[in-house]
Amino acid sequence: MHAAVTEEQLEIRRTLRDLLAKRAGPSRTRAAVATPEGYDTDLWHRMSAALGLPGLTLPEEYGGVGCGPVELALVCEETGRALAPSPLLATTGLAAPLLTALGTTAQRTALLPRLADGALTCALVVPGSSLALALGLTGDNTDGGWAGGGRAGGVQARSADGGWRLYGEAAQVLDGHSAGLLLVAAHAGGFARSRTLLFLVRGDAAGVVRHRQPTLDLTRSQASVQLRDVEAELLGEEPADVPGALAGAGRTAAVMLAAEAIGAARAALDRTVDHVGTREQFGRPIGSFQAVKHRLADLYVQVEAAHSLAYCAAREPDAGGGPGGPGLALAAALEALRAVAGETVQLHGGIGFTWEHEAHLYFKRATADELLFGPARRLRARAAESTGLFGEGGEVGAPWPSARV
Repeated sequence: MHAAVTEEQLEIRRTLRDLLAKRAGPSRTRAAVATPEGYDTDLWHRMSAALGLPGLTLPEEYGGVGCGPVELALVCEETGRALAPSPLLATTGLAAPLLTALGTTAQRTALLPRLADGALTCALVVPGSSLALALGLTGDNTDGGWAGGGRAGGVQARSADGGWRLYGEAAQVLDGHSAGLLLVAAHAGGFARSRTLLFLVRGDAAGVVRHRQPTLDLTRSQASVQLRDVEAELLGEEPADVPGALAGAGRTAAVMLAAEAIGAARAALDRTVDHVGTREQFGRPIGSFQAVKHRLADLYVQVEAAHSLAYCAAREPDAGGGPGGPGLALAAALEALRAVAGETVQLHGGIGFTWEHEAHLYFKRATADELLFGPARRLRARAAESTGLFGEGGEVGAPWPSARV
């Protein structure tokens, strides 16, 4: 299925593709990830000032563009195609929906315009390695167990002098080393009455210690964040539906990630098709062999199917686990990228196995994204659970019943 795209949406795609063609690519990506920020700051400023990408889905009253998830998916497909590292996912996909959903009028007025123009980048701080669970992508996030224990572990919040102080740490925070604002998930209220709340912390606040971590995928920067009795501001007012807001941000992030994976898969597939058309074996291009044609055709079908699911999810982000559910779309896109990246390495032959070749950039992106936001089987299991696919008392994640003759 190829859903209709408006001329305005096509113009967004064309403009961004032209910019990335000039300022991104394998060699520039390697240079960008080597900077202290982990991305090309000049490219980010151009994406912000010229295209308004950080505020693409923010309301116009806060300086945003007022577009929807479809436009955001188009943008992410292009950034995924170029494997361009940027704070777009952490800021626009994770932080902006939470600020919009939970923030007070004063907080939205103070922060969202700065997000919209790219002056402020954000990071969501979730303890442990449970980001996908916190976002409701791989399980139920309502019990708050993903944020650590109420007695110890995770990040603890205590009220002090009319405000809040935070203590704890998180080991895997996307763009946590460079973000100007941290949205921290922390336990408050003591063990017996513990509840998970979100807090705003300045990135340069006293007591914040951040270290960029080595990662498999260098284009997806991560950091460890330690909070040592740090002053914080509660996001919004109590009572607040923090799990619901996180699940909403998760649906946005799933659409973005699915679109990025599709863009990366298409770029890798295009490179592979070009390569097999020029590399010769036994006096003819290897792309002329029927076995190679079949492998590439299977990949093409898989990527196109994932593309259809992703844009269906973008048009119906609240579809839960239905045909257009963001979780199902993300599962299909991650599997498509993994399949394409593996074949890209294989079909490039000996050169594809060298670390210097760009094939490894796609392979690492595929592997790292599934580790961070998957695996695909858990995304599908959560979708099945949320829609009651197995019926009351059904066991989610159990093997599909085998047919008996």
